[in-house]
Amino acid sequence: MFDAQCDLAALVYDDNDDPDAVLRDFAADLKAQGTRVVGMVQTGQCADSSLSAVLVHSGETLLLAQPPAPGATGCKLDLSRLQAAGARVADALADGADLVIVNRFGKRERDGKGLGFVIERALDTDIPVVIAVSRASFGDWIKFAGGMSVKLACDRHALDAWWRNVSLRTAARIAPDHTTVCEAFK
Repeated sequence: MFDAQCDLAALVYDDNDDPDAVLRDFAADLKAQGTRVVGMVQTGQCADSSLSAVLVHSGETLLLAQPPAPGATGCKLDLSRLQAAGARVADALADGADLVIVNRFGKRERDGKGLGFVIERALDTDIPVVIAVSRASFGDWIKFAGGMSVKLACDRHALDAWWRNVSLRTAARIAPDHTTVCEAFK
């Protein structure tokens, strides 16, 4: 599933970090520059059952929390809503993308559910992926990614530097400065 040629980055965050704001601003800036960004960024809180995700390619907000039970505090992730949101990202990915953003890596992805299929689909088509990963889940992430992931600090500087390198490598693959032997025989 993952290999050394993939461009996979984990934006590793602690409790006091806001990976959603970092990813949201990053996506907005890339889109303003004409980059085709596909994916989703978490918004809302479990505390008030407003847990949602914004599709960065369309701006649409999708509720991810289950309706609260009477007298319940907090929320519970609705796996079917998460899967439906992932399917929307996968559909957008089929139309082409330069980058995929996945809101979080968690126990659903660790257990083979959640948005793991979106990550696989993007990497299978050589599209870079960045995902927010809590420091507490980083060990599970490394197992999931087969060790083939860049670890980024949860700040814009680290994310921008990673993207610059990925963009340069991608541009070099698309527009080589010379014709290769294989290209000459095509």
